[in-house]
Amino acid sequence: MDQLNQLLVQRRKKADELAELNVDLYANDFKPTHHISEVLSSVSANEVAADIEDGQNIRASFKVAGRILAMRKFGKASFLHIQDDSGRMQIYVKKDAVGEEFYAQFKKWDIGDIVGFKGKLFKTQTGELTLQADTIKLITKSLRPLPEKFHGLTDVEMRYRQRYVDLIVNPEVRDTFRKRIEIIRLLREFLSNRGFLEVETPMMQAVPGGATAKPFKTHHKALDMDLYLRIAPELYLKRLLVGGFEKVFEINRNFRNEGLSTRHNPEFTMLEFYQAYATYSDLMDLTEEMLSWLTEEVNGSMKVTYQGQVVDLAPPWKRYTIDEALIEVGGIDPTILDDPEAVLKMAKDKGIKLEPQAGPGKAKTELFELLIEERLINPTFVTAYPTEVSPLARRNELNPQVTDRFELFITGREIANAFSELNDPVDQKKRFEKQIAERGDDEEIHPVLDEDYIRALEYGLPAAAGEGIGIDRLVMLLTDSPSIRDVIIFPHLKAEK
Repeated sequence: MDQLNQLLVQRRKKADELAELNVDLYANDFKPTHHISEVLSSVSANEVAADIEDGQNIRASFKVAGRILAMRKFGKASFLHIQDDSGRMQIYVKKDAVGEEFYAQFKKWDIGDIVGFKGKLFKTQTGELTLQADTIKLITKSLRPLPEKFHGLTDVEMRYRQRYVDLIVNPEVRDTFRKRIEIIRLLREFLSNRGFLEVETPMMQAVPGGATAKPFKTHHKALDMDLYLRIAPELYLKRLLVGGFEKVFEINRNFRNEGLSTRHNPEFTMLEFYQAYATYSDLMDLTEEMLSWLTEEVNGSMKVTYQGQVVDLAPPWKRYTIDEALIEVGGIDPTILDDPEAVLKMAKDKGIKLEPQAGPGKAKTELFELLIEERLINPTFVTAYPTEVSPLARRNELNPQVTDRFELFITGREIANAFSELNDPVDQKKRFEKQIAERGDDEEIHPVLDEDYIRALEYGLPAAAGEGIGIDRLVMLLTDSPSIRDVIIFPHLKAEK
């Protein structure tokens, strides 16, 4: 029998022995009065005497509950550390204080058990604030041991697969997800304070749209129709602009049937917002203001360190057209960019595989991704994306070959995508039809045109701009996390063998 199975047997034996003593292994009648952090910061905590036996100086009584993380058991007294969602503290359990019967039960407790204590505070001779228990309570018996050296695990997937254990033993992981929650709260606050309304749109859609991605497919039995998990909420949010809501946003879950990587998870979180009577230039200003403010609120500075690189989010941010980036950052001869055949040849010479119908706009975009993207460390807006790769964006009035669109890059990663919205239903329908006609075997382009969206545009979509920001990648940046799996609390993984 291996060590783990031996420990499981030992724990089950202790649980059975406690049950024979009529101890409720899963009690629901202990109500803590304080979180640990409240106890440690209380007035009483700051006034207690540093004498373990000096009952005259022990102050107010507290009730706390948490999980046992460490134990030092002695004959008639023991020390242990417990943890709740606010912090950790030391508990002192003395046989004379809790009684012989309860102390005998206590000696069958294990690391990992969830327990409760009532008692008063004192400081040990080393100055550690400690609760001396006069009442003890087993709340939940843990039948499986916690890993002793979780940080030393070589199989990092175990941390992602058993996130509940990761959260128990690694406080920095809990801090990451607390920061994620705070980031989302602050984004809501920022947009709500500027008059944006938070809305909800369908997660199951008859026609997946708003992005180029392979969707997940399901079937609705009662309606007898196929539905798709949304790849983006965009087309529904713009329907709301048609309906008269002028500023809307949604913090949404999207689903794309694509591979897994340090940057991609098939289920991910996006912030999308749309504003009537605004342009992509307005949203650049708004994004710069929002994310620099957010960074300072979360980290206390507009400078962050990401994987050893210092990133400065203080405005103003660098702005390039895609051609300017290829020339200034990539060193490409501008005469090549002006020659469609030369651009296509360069892309092929660089090993980029293009579909037969791909034009120079697609080639430029692929060259940018290959040569430029990873070099944009500080926040950089890249604008004037080719119309060929921007089917939902408004054409630029001076140059219809490009659109009024930007992407934001930080640490070499796309963080946001935005554009002035195409609101011409005739142009939009033609672009959809062209995209479908040229899709070939590309499963990322849906073969059915969204006729209802065209109908909505025919009622009139006001001039508007919209943007999507990847929440997961933003959290990666602000928590210095190398993988998207570090910031998604339950990431997708292959099935266990």
